[in-house]
Amino acid sequence: MKTSDSTASNPVPTTGIATALTPTPSEKASPWPVFWVASIAAFLVSLDTTMLFAAFDPLRHAFPTATPADLSWVINAYTVVYATMLIPAGGLADTHGRRRVFLIGVALFLAASAACGMAGSVGWLVTARVLQAIGAALLTPASLSIVLAVFAQNQRAVVVSLWGAVGGLAAAVGPSAGSFVIDHFGWPWAFYINLPIGGLALWRGALLLTESVKSGARRRIDGVGMALLMLAVAAITLAIVEFDASHWSGTELVLMGATGFIASVLFVAWERRVHEPLVDLSLFRHRTYRYVNLATLTFGTAFSMMFLTFFFYMMNLWHYSLPQAGLAVTPGPLLVMPTAIVTGRLASRLGHRRFLVGGSLLYAVSSLWFLLVPGNEPNYLMHWLPGLVVSGIAVGLVLPSLSAAAVIRLPVAHYAVGSAVNQATRQIGSVLGVALTVALLGHAALQRTDFNALYLLHGALALLTGLLCLPVDTKPQLAQA
Repeated sequence: MKTSDSTASNPVPTTGIATALTPTPSEKASPWPVFWVASIAAFLVSLDTTMLFAAFDPLRHAFPTATPADLSWVINAYTVVYATMLIPAGGLADTHGRRRVFLIGVALFLAASAACGMAGSVGWLVTARVLQAIGAALLTPASLSIVLAVFAQNQRAVVVSLWGAVGGLAAAVGPSAGSFVIDHFGWPWAFYINLPIGGLALWRGALLLTESVKSGARRRIDGVGMALLMLAVAAITLAIVEFDASHWSGTELVLMGATGFIASVLFVAWERRVHEPLVDLSLFRHRTYRYVNLATLTFGTAFSMMFLTFFFYMMNLWHYSLPQAGLAVTPGPLLVMPTAIVTGRLASRLGHRRFLVGGSLLYAVSSLWFLLVPGNEPNYLMHWLPGLVVSGIAVGLVLPSLSAAAVIRLPVAHYAVGSAVNQATRQIGSVLGVALTVALLGHAALQRTDFNALYLLHGALALLTGLLCLPVDTKPQLAQA
């Protein structure tokens, strides 16, 4: 059945398949307390995702017997599980209760964060990260669904942009915050820092959020689809990360990559025929939704490459300490939030396309700057800061706009699943970005020329993002028509 973009203008139902989540009577006058509760939890997830970029080198010293490829799975195991769990978690939120799934997700995320901090081996840390990813996946789509449900239709473009800006800011400041925390308190505190902030979100969420769920709305989990998607992402990532490892032969790596590709094809074929699919492929009949997700994949790859490359460059070529590197990255992220807020207000009247395309081109300019200008000799103010400012503005234009444009036209009942697919796509891009960066820069002695291929790839991905955003159309007058 063909889904029309115009269905997004329907009012939020209070009964039926979608969970009806409403604030308490005292909060009906203002939905902002609900927004901030949901956003605090989403902030933690985004913060945790990029804070570990700063922990890569400290973890290498804490676990000297682990290889760079082993340590990359501290990031990638989380991201693979997070990406594949986001979509079924979105379905759970829409059918089993957004409040319930949100609170369970926050509680599991906090418990797993504590387990990560107490890990005594890389294997234990990776296991705890998997549990943390499940909690993060449960709370993320529920968070956006909660926000969408309590705001009027004419406020959603601005509010979703602000929600995306909160996540974008957290993802951007993660490396600098992680540098400070890890250097002063040790790498376990990259996880322990989640406990007081997440505890506040859990407490306030239990007090503020209410819901009503019809028991007949429950749906089965597509275990086959989940397994195929996880196999596809994990196999492709492993093939990229381990491509120059001595304990894998070229034939084995080719077979691994082929396995990932075949699993991807089987996943699509399965989703087309199963009665209750993990991903409702009819969502991609929306032209804007389809292209936004492709753009999210390419930009997510470039975004994670940028931050991990920054720390490799600063600490290996310019020999900055971890706190110095964290401080050096800060000016760019500080521009994300104000840029995103202004962009969200303008996009509510003008649509998102011009900001997505312009921001992507600006991001490509920052890649060209880092390719051509910085050298072996440190010159932060003249050689690095200008590129960092440009990239910060670009991220503020693109990252929140992708999240907003992805859901702005979807039917109300598909809010959580639709946003989950978009967030999962971004996480798959992040996996690929980390894998490519570790594969190109993970060896011991780095030279300036080692970064050239990576910056060229980064710029190409930015240009491809802009190209994919050309068909995006979210102008309000078209939605009303």
